[in-house]
Amino acid sequence: MTKQKPFSAQRPKIPAVSAILIASLAASLTGSCFAADPRSACTAESDDRQRLACYDSLFGASPAAFIAEPGTPKVAAEPITPGAPVSLMSKMWELHENDRRESFVVRTYLPNFLLPLHYTSNINRSPSSPTHPTSPSNPDYREIEAKLQISLRAKVIDDLLLPGASLWVAYTQRSLWQVWDSADSSPFRSTDYQPEAIYVIPVPANIGELPFGWSLRMLQLGFAHQSNGQQDPLSRSWNRTYIGAGLEHGNFGVMLRANHRLPEKNKSDNPDLTSYIGQGEIAMNWFAGSATVNLAWRPNFNALDRGSVQLDWTYPVFSNQPAGLRWYAQLFSGYGETLLDYNHRQTTLGFGLTLFQF
Repeated sequence: MTKQKPFSAQRPKIPAVSAILIASLAASLTGSCFAADPRSACTAESDDRQRLACYDSLFGASPAAFIAEPGTPKVAAEPITPGAPVSLMSKMWELHENDRRESFVVRTYLPNFLLPLHYTSNINRSPSSPTHPTSPSNPDYREIEAKLQISLRAKVIDDLLLPGASLWVAYTQRSLWQVWDSADSSPFRSTDYQPEAIYVIPVPANIGELPFGWSLRMLQLGFAHQSNGQQDPLSRSWNRTYIGAGLEHGNFGVMLRANHRLPEKNKSDNPDLTSYIGQGEIAMNWFAGSATVNLAWRPNFNALDRGSVQLDWTYPVFSNQPAGLRWYAQLFSGYGETLLDYNHRQTTLGFGLTLFQF
């Protein structure tokens, strides 16, 4: 008799938008790079004049010409101070006129990675929530699995409502894959889907100057939907709006974000979600030479024993190609690594490679 898999091992159907974005991701692999340090930000420039001006700003030369996208009028942009550091936050979100690119071009958003070795101290074999019964246990699930994240974004509108402000759309998909669980045909244990809209407001330099050399670069307003595509009793989802602020100091960057969960008309699959995962995030990144370090704290100020901390580290696989393939290590501790595990505490450690960033 064929072994009947428990409900928790069934594979959810992947939405159509997910397949489209994965196809776009695969099509873009050949021309991609990882922005690990200011030099790799210059390497990412496809336009010769923009790339030259980026290197000039790093090494002290003055740009020879104005910077403009092909087919657009040449407008006198603010001069780049010789030797001034390149703002990676500005390049990522096109906060400065010199960093503007065309709309409807797919780029990366959150890190894209594959961690074939992802160990958890406490795997969730029987997920539950207050509105759903405990799912059937799967004793075959292994503590070592694989973790995969794909995250893309595109700018859709420039100069929306405010000068220099822009509207972006993004999509992130994160999966935990029981690739080492041959007893259950290596199912995807959990997959989260997150479409998002982000309104980005650049802060002028004369307004954003802060004490001790810090600069307020931008403000963000956003809306995100997150769900796991499962049926009851494993269904999890929520909608939220958020407000964020981005700050920089040389090779250090900080992103502050506060979430507001939107009420749902019908019964929620996870009504106590924010009491476990927290109400926001403080993310700090540091470009330490060839390495990159990112530390994210998602606190619950009403219950300090909840929330989570996550540390991400990357380093070039080939030392002479800092903008190429990179090693990736991730340490997570707390609640909510996935929606299915939102109320399940664990510590995980993963190791693998970044796919690309552009």
